[in-house]
Amino acid sequence: MTKTIGFIGLGVMGQGMVRNLLKAGFSVKGYNRTKEKGLPLEQDGAVIVDTIQEAVTNVDVVISIVGYPQDVEQIYFAEDGILASAKPGTIVIDMTTSSPALAIQIAEKAAEKGLSALDAPVTGGDLGAKNGTLAILVGGDEETFNKVKPLFEAMGTSIARFGGPGQGQSAKLANQIAIAGSMIGTAEMLLFVTKSGIDPTQFVATIKSGSAGSWSLENLIPRVIAENYSPGFFVKHFIKDMNLALERADEMGISTPGLALVKELYEELAASGHAESGTQALYLLLKEKTPSR
Repeated sequence: MTKTIGFIGLGVMGQGMVRNLLKAGFSVKGYNRTKEKGLPLEQDGAVIVDTIQEAVTNVDVVISIVGYPQDVEQIYFAEDGILASAKPGTIVIDMTTSSPALAIQIAEKAAEKGLSALDAPVTGGDLGAKNGTLAILVGGDEETFNKVKPLFEAMGTSIARFGGPGQGQSAKLANQIAIAGSMIGTAEMLLFVTKSGIDPTQFVATIKSGSAGSWSLENLIPRVIAENYSPGFFVKHFIKDMNLALERADEMGISTPGLALVKELYEELAASGHAESGTQALYLLLKEKTPSR
């Protein structure tokens, strides 16, 4: 079983994922563009290095989770990037939410260099990363998937392979479409409940086990009630995901008017200064649009 991991991207998600890998007995060499963000992981047993080359040298698996598709392209295809620096036989796993086409390109280039590649974006937010309860959506070769499944099991509780390269990314974009609908619904619900004079905490506790129950309702609406808009998942990254989903839907000839509407609202929210707030901050935009009486 693979034991040594190079981990690229030590942000909100990456830190929780690394800690769970360490708890499961894996050795981790971590790299982050801003090194200081990764240094707290040293007390958990990770080795924090200065370059991607150092992170991917003499490891069995490389995991990446960064911000945007252009970041993925940079870390994989640069002259000193992952594909140029990892030794043949290494398995590379991109867990960033990115485009299916880019995942296919990485897999093809990896194969040319004697590497195996999986795309394995995750869902579950900062709490899922911290608690090791992420859902992991995988695309790529089945044999490679089976080799690294213990690694996935250290970070998540719901793990599935959906097909060849790019299919993990396609599955994640479908997930984001569902989340977009959930976010607008729960934010509008909370505004309605508050304006009606109903105790929102009591209301959520009452309906969460019924047909209106959702992850957003249980995990994000309590943050809004507490006026906590810190990011478990950044608004700016959700906009990126929705743009990717809209582009892919357009390629397939699918109409997604609900997704387009939610994306426009989040762009308005970001323009108002909340690009780095959590996605639950959508409530603030709806509240601002509601006249006081």
